[in-house]
Amino acid sequence: MKKTLPYLLLMLVSVGIYAQQEQKSDTLTRQELKEILLSNNILGSKFEVKNRTGSAYYISPQDLEQFEYTDVNKVLRAVPGISIYEEDGFGLRPNISLRGTSPERSARITLMEDGVLIAPAPYSASSAYYFPTIGRMQAVEVLKGSSQIQYGPYTTGGAINMISKEIPNSFSGNARFTIGNYNTRTVEANVGDSYENFGWNTEYYNYNSDGFKSLDGGGNTGFDKSDYVGKFRWNTSAENKTFQAITAKIQYSEETSNETYLGLTDTDFDIDPFRRYAASQEDQMNADHSQFQLNHLLKLQSGFKLNTTIYRNNFKRNWYKLDNVQLENTVSISNVLADPLTYEAEYRSLLGTTDTPNDAFGVKANNRKYYAQGIQTIGTFLWGSKNLQTLELGLRFHQDEEDRFQWEDRYAIQNGEMIRTTVAEKGTDANRIASADALAAHVLYKITLGDLTLTPGLRYENITLKRKDYGTNDTARTGIDLSTRENKVDVWIPGIGANYKLAQNLSFFGGVHKGFAPPGSSEGQKPEESINFELGSRFFLGGFNGEIVGFYNDYSNLLGSDLAASGGTGTLDQFNAGAVTVNGLELLLNYNILQNTGSSLQLPITFAYTLTNSEFNSSFESSDAIYGDVTDGDEIPYIARNQFNITASLDHKSFNISLSGRYTDAFRTQAGSGSIPEQFKVPSNFIVDFATRYYVSKNVTLSGNINNLFDTTYAVSRVPSGLRPGMPFSINTGIAYKF
Repeated sequence: MKKTLPYLLLMLVSVGIYAQQEQKSDTLTRQELKEILLSNNILGSKFEVKNRTGSAYYISPQDLEQFEYTDVNKVLRAVPGISIYEEDGFGLRPNISLRGTSPERSARITLMEDGVLIAPAPYSASSAYYFPTIGRMQAVEVLKGSSQIQYGPYTTGGAINMISKEIPNSFSGNARFTIGNYNTRTVEANVGDSYENFGWNTEYYNYNSDGFKSLDGGGNTGFDKSDYVGKFRWNTSAENKTFQAITAKIQYSEETSNETYLGLTDTDFDIDPFRRYAASQEDQMNADHSQFQLNHLLKLQSGFKLNTTIYRNNFKRNWYKLDNVQLENTVSISNVLADPLTYEAEYRSLLGTTDTPNDAFGVKANNRKYYAQGIQTIGTFLWGSKNLQTLELGLRFHQDEEDRFQWEDRYAIQNGEMIRTTVAEKGTDANRIASADALAAHVLYKITLGDLTLTPGLRYENITLKRKDYGTNDTARTGIDLSTRENKVDVWIPGIGANYKLAQNLSFFGGVHKGFAPPGSSEGQKPEESINFELGSRFFLGGFNGEIVGFYNDYSNLLGSDLAASGGTGTLDQFNAGAVTVNGLELLLNYNILQNTGSSLQLPITFAYTLTNSEFNSSFESSDAIYGDVTDGDEIPYIARNQFNITASLDHKSFNISLSGRYTDAFRTQAGSGSIPEQFKVPSNFIVDFATRYYVSKNVTLSGNINNLFDTTYAVSRVPSGLRPGMPFSINTGIAYKF
């Protein structure tokens, strides 16, 4: 572990000793504790979802425990409206789309942890190269449509809020250990307690594996990631007329992953999909992330509540990875793998079977530092008895920055090993800083008139985006070659939602709102804008309960980004992709086959289906590999038209057995229409997972999980460069102890 670990452990132990020395008193009342626990939640429960005026989904602690997934892609598959394409098989850097937004690096949705923006630089560089470890989360909240207008800056598709483990109401904790093939292991431990005026919780989580891919010549293709979290709360006594609580949160994570952008040619994928070429043996991501939050909650007897959070996130990473081959001309690895016949010599050099000239390979150090900081406050007024009314006022001032200081070393292969032949000067590949200052405000009014609930709302974003480029010849950043640019955005984002309860077991909801995503820093570049509609129903009929929703997103200006992760050059410059329409259907059904039978067994089944249609309404040319030359009528790439997930669980007080199957339709990897050409296609797949738990006692649980039960071989994407496989058959067993 890094040198920071001893200091963190010392801090946690010291706080634990202090807490134990406090005189134990009555714990908080359930209501006051609930106010604290929900202070950074959006939904808080499945019940809250049923009463919203927009579409939403709550993944509960019980849902997360069912399969004990450590991959966020698998967790979110159960949510209608979400599209995902995998990359590394472990969910380290997911690519998530909500209702047809661009999925690359999850850059077009609002990502939060405990109600705070969590992307490395949400406004100036939103690509999620850092993503919170899903295994340490207690719950996940997903908001779509007008239901998420309070949460920006990305308001088109939706928002995802991950809830970390709460401070418990009494002394409790757990320890969990799992081990599986590919030497995959997870270790989790947390402990916490609450007193009359103080509460705390500390957590450690480690997830590591040797990887399921085989590197030519041997080598580790896995990763090692650790998280450390501490939460500490000071609060007034429960009987005080004015209730206040201050909660401090400290989080730190470190990751080393031997991941690469280098995939496989179609021919090599058919022979061995889990192969990795020798030229990727130096590829490695090193990253660390820290998060600091200070939250203040004020609640008056009048019903007024004020929730304020000061936050700071730091993220530093260096992804050292193969970028190009230079024998005669410099050729990107994407182009080599897309056309290995034209670039036969370059392709053969990747295999490492023969020695290459010096400087044949460019290995780029994608060295970047990020920060995001700000203060946000939400005031809630509640009044009325017959016609209940709520007014929510929110304000956030936010700053973020991405600092690129990159270089590209040159390598050769000699006797099957990568040898560095040229050491580049740091900063000679990219040497610039992108930043953003943003002031956001929102107002949401909620009124209940009998069976009708209305929620009109308005959001405001004032954003200044800047870039300072020092140039690759001024690595000392003296400013002799400095070029700057600035773009300002000032936008109002209205929306309204409604929910009508037709009967006790049937309601209808709908809404319309403006979709928005910030542009880049190029002067005059327009933001992404759309008008979005949804209409749906929630029902409990004949033993079935569920939700069906239709949505329609009308983009006047879709934005694309030049990402290396999607086969581009990696400048992150955005471009206008013109008018686009996205529409679809979401269906969620729940049914318990053994309900009302008097049996000690329960057999709940959940089915989630998503239909997504997309179409460009204009033509344009793009250097981005996933767009290419777009023609009016083409479909958006990397969005599967049909997806469904079905889960069945046999529950008993002594055990649980669960099966989950997920189907993903074939999707295109470059914009187009009609039948999908094989070179631009990821075929459909159906993957089944299995999980079981046996409750030895109220404290001890044994578990077993199998991912990809039938060992199905399947491709997940053609980006960043070449075909990539999904995880093969993997099995994990574990033991957990709770107290």
